[in-house]
Amino acid sequence: MKKEIPFIHLLLWAFIAIGMLDSCHSSKKATKSKPSSQSNGQQSTYTPSAFSPAKGDKKKRKAKEAYPPATEESGVKESTIAAKYAPILGVSKKDITNYALYKFIDSWYGVPYKFAGRTKSGVDCSDLASLLFQSVFGITIGGNVTDIYRRCIPIKGSELQEGDLVFFKINSKSLSHVGIYLQNHKFVHASVHAGVVISDLGEDYYRKYFWGAGRLLK
Repeated sequence: MKKEIPFIHLLLWAFIAIGMLDSCHSSKKATKSKPSSQSNGQQSTYTPSAFSPAKGDKKKRKAKEAYPPATEESGVKESTIAAKYAPILGVSKKDITNYALYKFIDSWYGVPYKFAGRTKSGVDCSDLASLLFQSVFGITIGGNVTDIYRRCIPIKGSELQEGDLVFFKINSKSLSHVGIYLQNHKFVHASVHAGVVISDLGEDYYRKYFWGAGRLLK
């Protein structure tokens, strides 16, 4: 009888060890939310040149096909929108073609940040993306930043088109911020400190926390 006790103990420890391994594996699998080409804690390899927009009409046609506008915001003249946002983006007024997109941005620009907010008294980054895609592109998305990412296919920085999404891990191990890419390295987002604003991916702050880009699956 005494000889069997160590054997039973070994079996018990074996079952406990297997359970622990399965638990770790499940936890890792459940929290994985980034493409296989990146690893935990990897810093962004973003450089401004990698996000330089491709030249030529072919690229512009592709961008339009990726996110065709669903509605046309009213109230502001197209020429006014082009004159206002071309300098902010550092592009020609001729490059401002999706007026519904920029009229939406214009109507929300400067709205303060508010966690879980969805109105012009306050909005957060994921809800801004949700509202923008519904209004401009007729695409319904929802949830937090990770939920939105799971609706996307990962893309390279060189593939970014107007309407694609850029994701950040700001002082966090998980995705914590999202913005909508525009042109010439610029993106619109709901910043905690500045509210709805257009920023540049080349800024040191966003270079540091940039994590990846994605294109929404229809």
